[in-house]
Amino acid sequence: MALDIFEKIKANRGPIGQHAKGVHGYFTFPKLEGEIGNKMTFRGKECLVWSVNNYLGLANDPEVRKADADASAQWGLAYPMGSRMMTGQTSEHEALERELSDFMQKEDTILLNFGYQGMLSAIDCLVDRKDVIVYDSESHACIIDGVRLHAGKRFVFQHNDMASFEKQMERATKLAQETGGGIMVITEGVFGMAGDQGLLKEIIEYRKSGKYDFRLFVDDAHGFGTLGKTGMGTGEEQGCHDGIDIYFGTFAKSMASIGAFISSTEDVIEFMRYNMRSQMFAKSLPMPLVVGARKRLEMLRTQPRHKENLWKIATALQTGLKNSGFDIGRTNSPVTPVFLKGTLGEATNITFDLRENYGIFCSIVVYPVVPKDVIMLRMIPTAVHTMEDVEYTIETFKKVQEGLKSGKYKAEQLKVVETDK
Repeated sequence: MALDIFEKIKANRGPIGQHAKGVHGYFTFPKLEGEIGNKMTFRGKECLVWSVNNYLGLANDPEVRKADADASAQWGLAYPMGSRMMTGQTSEHEALERELSDFMQKEDTILLNFGYQGMLSAIDCLVDRKDVIVYDSESHACIIDGVRLHAGKRFVFQHNDMASFEKQMERATKLAQETGGGIMVITEGVFGMAGDQGLLKEIIEYRKSGKYDFRLFVDDAHGFGTLGKTGMGTGEEQGCHDGIDIYFGTFAKSMASIGAFISSTEDVIEFMRYNMRSQMFAKSLPMPLVVGARKRLEMLRTQPRHKENLWKIATALQTGLKNSGFDIGRTNSPVTPVFLKGTLGEATNITFDLRENYGIFCSIVVYPVVPKDVIMLRMIPTAVHTMEDVEYTIETFKKVQEGLKSGKYKAEQLKVVETDK
C-alpha cells in the first residue's frame, strides 16, 4: 500500500517547522507594522528594527512614494496584461532595461518578476545536460534550487575556498571535455547571511590565466546599490566588474520594491527572452513597479548621499561591535551578523528579551542555517538609522552577552509565546 503523503507531512514537519506551534507569529512570521523605517511596531509596541532590507532608505522617501502613487493612479495594477512575449510589452519596461544596462555597463538587460523565481529559472535556461555547474557551498537558496533542477552534473566548492574551487574546476573541466558541454560558475557578490563578499576577483583571475574556461554568473542581490563607487555592486567594489559574464540584481534590497534583473551580453539576454520559462509564461511586471523602479534607479545614480548614509551607519555599527568584543565574522558589506554561542532555547529567550524588554527587533538565525549551538543575530543597517540607534544597540548587546554568560537565558525548550494567528 502506498504511503499517504498527508501522513508523511504530519509525521515530519521539517527542522524548523517542527517548532511551528510554539514560534509562529513571534519568532517566525512576525508582523512588523507601520511606516517602514528604523522604528516600527511589533505586537503593539515600538521597536528599533534591524531586519528590513531597506538599505538606502528609499521605502518611504517622499520622491519614491510620490512616483509610486502617481504611477498607480495613472496605470493601476492591471496594466499590462499578459506575458511580455504576448501582450505585456511596454515602452516603460524597455526603458528600464536600457537604463539598467547603461548603469551596469552591460550590453543588455532582462527584467524579472521576482528575484528567487528569476534566479532559479535563469539557471535552468542557461545550461543543459551537457554543461557542468560549479557553485559556492553557501549560495542562496534560489541558486541551490536552480542547481537542483539542472539535468547535468554540478560540483560544489567550499565557501570562498580557492583550493576547493580549483579542485572542483579540475573535475568539471574533465567532465565537460567528455560531454562536450561548458562550465558555469555561480557565486554571490555578497553572501546575505554572514555579509562577506564572494571572491569574484580571484575566480576571474583563474580564467584570465587560461587554466580554466568558464562563464561567471553572480547573484549580487545585496551588493547592487550598496557596494562600488557608483553603487554598481561587488564587481565594481573589487575592480573586476567586466569579468562578470552574467549579473543578477534585485529590486528587493536597495531599491525597496519587488522584481529583479539580469544584465549580460546582447546574445545572452535575447536568448533568455525567448527561452526563460518563468518570464515567457508569467504576467509582465505591473506598470507601477516598473515606473517606480526607474525612479529608484535614478535616485541611486544621482543621489549618492543615500549610500553614504548607509555606510556611515554600517561602519559605526560594525566598528562599535568589534571594539566591544563581539564576533561579527568576515563581513565586508553592510550585512552585520553577531555570532554568539548558545542553544536553540537560549536563542529564543535572547530574542524575546531583546524585543520585549529592550525594544530591539533583529533577525535570529539558528540551525540548520548556522551550525548547532551557534546563535546569529543578523542586522541590516540602513540609511535611515541614526547614530543613537547604533549606540543603544551596542550597549544592549553588551547586556545580553553578560546575561548569556551568566546563564540568564538557559532553557531546555523553546520559549512559547501566545500570539494571534
